[in-house]
Amino acid sequence: MTSTPTTLAGRTLLISGGSRGIGLAIAVRAARDGANVALLAKTAEPHPRLPGTIHTAAADIEAAGGAALPIVGDVRDDATVEAAVAATVERFGGIDIVVNNASAINLSKTPDLSMKQYDLMQDINCRGSFLLTKTALPHLLASQNPHVLTLSPPLSLKPHWVGEHVGYTIAKYGMSLTTLGFAHEFAAHGVAVNSLWPRTLIATAAVRNLLGDGVLHSRTAEIMSDAAHAVLTRPSRECTGNFFIDEDVLREAGVTDFAKYLSEGATEESLQEDFYLD
Repeated sequence: MTSTPTTLAGRTLLISGGSRGIGLAIAVRAARDGANVALLAKTAEPHPRLPGTIHTAAADIEAAGGAALPIVGDVRDDATVEAAVAATVERFGGIDIVVNNASAINLSKTPDLSMKQYDLMQDINCRGSFLLTKTALPHLLASQNPHVLTLSPPLSLKPHWVGEHVGYTIAKYGMSLTTLGFAHEFAAHGVAVNSLWPRTLIATAAVRNLLGDGVLHSRTAEIMSDAAHAVLTRPSRECTGNFFIDEDVLREAGVTDFAKYLSEGATEESLQEDFYLD
């Protein structure tokens, strides 16, 4: 078995939608190793209900010890993604890791979901993941330990999950299908392609905005960033085609204390399980 690296020092990550939440947590965790992090996100100006911008995210990355490249742009736009990949390579010399984090969520029932909202989720979630991975692929193939990590759930054909919110599930499962397909397509080239999903709700601003301001019985984004780090430091040829769950990854890595990941007001007994997990 190939020896497992333990650090992301000197590695270059390109993360979509990394201005806040899980994407930012993954970026900061990599930065603590001394990684280079390029962020592709739309949030150049403060959002009225969501904290942080791509520029504050870049400052957090650099404060943690990494090198940051904030790129204002939309993962739905082909030219923007091509420019983001080119800028990342120009600044850092290549791309070792792509993190498909950008995602739109709308849990409306079918009669209440406009086609504009449906298209937005499809374009950001599924198409965006496909486009960013495809565009970065030539540079991933030149990396010694290339990884693609997509924040999407394990695939299930149980009607319960699809039927609860058809539009959103189609968009998220589309992301997961890119993992399944790319893992097979790129296996011979040594590119690891995996998905990561939380066991419980994660206390991000976006989730609070969606579910309300009450106590979220959830974990912090750091459980996802620590799990992502554990995946991204594995040898790529030995780790592909997986639909990882954050808690399982960390338990395998020897983590036994999960209390440090509890959000304010939550207990281990009160944690709410995330979508798509039975």
